[in-house]
Amino acid sequence: MKELKQRHLFVPRGTKVPAEIAAVCEANVDVALIEKHWDSLVHLAASVMSGHASAVAALARFGSAAQGDPIYEAGVQLGRLLRTAFLADYFVKDAFRNELRRVLNRGEAVNALKRAIYTGRISPAQAKRVDEMQAVADALSLMANIVMAWNTSQMQAVLDRWSNRRQVIPPELIEKIAPTRLESINLRGVFRFPVDRYADQILPSRPNASITGTNG
Repeated sequence: MKELKQRHLFVPRGTKVPAEIAAVCEANVDVALIEKHWDSLVHLAASVMSGHASAVAALARFGSAAQGDPIYEAGVQLGRLLRTAFLADYFVKDAFRNELRRVLNRGEAVNALKRAIYTGRISPAQAKRVDEMQAVADALSLMANIVMAWNTSQMQAVLDRWSNRRQVIPPELIEKIAPTRLESINLRGVFRFPVDRYADQILPSRPNASITGTNG
């Protein structure tokens, strides 16, 4: 929804545009070009969706660097139509607009939760390789998921208590609740790991391993 005020609507050539939206609507979409290369566009989309081609490879082949390519130009025309249909729904349908905003807010709430959890700084020496950076990101996602899972269990417990008391819970209210709140989470707590429970599953230390190898 970035720069929404600067977005224009696009309709096929020859379409009569109402005077009320003439200032933000352009009738210049080449439908014939879309029809001519429709099969190629479907083939490209199917390749990405089926995993035969990555989205990165598709963008590299048919991105902005491919200006002048007929398939690229057809994709631009189709994209303008699809974006216009989306914007029309966004401006006209209140329920659609509210749901979209709610989803975007939830996504930002998850990012805010991760920022609150991620207080330490990883030294460059510990995150040089791709696998190391992936490990840091995975650990952060794991911690955020643990917090959201705990919040979800507590929220469900409250809902169950209300239900047992025959309190009516409007469905539209539940739809607006997300387990991303962190006011009840102690971000400065102490982790205690019961290592003794899993001592027999832990790999032997290096000295023990060398002794075992010598005896063998």
